[in-house]
Amino acid sequence: MEKQRLDKIIASTGKWSRKEVKNLIRQGMVLVDGLPARSAEDKVDPEQAVIVVNGEELTYRKVTWVMLNKPAGYLSATEDGRGLTVLDLLTPELRKQGLFPVGRLDKDTEGLLLLTNEGGLAHDLLSPRHHVDKVYYTRVSGRLTEEDCRAFQAGMTLDDGLVCQSAGLDILTAGEESEAYVTLREGKFHQVKRMLAQRGKPVLYLERVRMGNLTLDSSLSRGSFRFLTEEELALLRNL
Repeated sequence: MEKQRLDKIIASTGKWSRKEVKNLIRQGMVLVDGLPARSAEDKVDPEQAVIVVNGEELTYRKVTWVMLNKPAGYLSATEDGRGLTVLDLLTPELRKQGLFPVGRLDKDTEGLLLLTNEGGLAHDLLSPRHHVDKVYYTRVSGRLTEEDCRAFQAGMTLDDGLVCQSAGLDILTAGEESEAYVTLREGKFHQVKRMLAQRGKPVLYLERVRMGNLTLDSSLSRGSFRFLTEEELALLRNL
């Protein structure tokens, strides 16, 4: 692999800024192949060199995948003049890596959102022909019934002409406000909300909890993120 500046490689982890990396190098806290780094401008092969920062060996990523627990109020976009985007929740160094959301969650929808700079796999995960399930927890106004479940299973054409494929609706509680899981195999604009509104059960709250075989990490507080593990990436690639 082509050699890169040492400070760029270390900063790409999102744990340190380039300024912080320079300070760590001056303090002798950055080792490259067992020897103290001389300069932030040193160029090394990130796939071959063993880089240790403050006692921690780095794992170099050719591509970056992040799991974000999206809070309400943030737009699933890389930039938008209307308000804050999910990139504003990342570190400054991660924001420089060209990450983009894998699909979209509405501004008021919370939960699992993946961000990456690997276009090919992101496209495959969103492609209808791959049938990657997206599972949402929802709370609605009104009593959900088995008739609603059958309507979702059959697929529906909405009043505005939108054709929705078969989807799953699993009722958790039924009352004046009902709770359920909705499973989509496509991702049309406001689809969960529009399908439930068609059934006369407007959405009060919506959270994505799973994408394919990847479940939202319960240890992630709302608005926080972490890198995907190699095992999780392998699961996504196997889809």
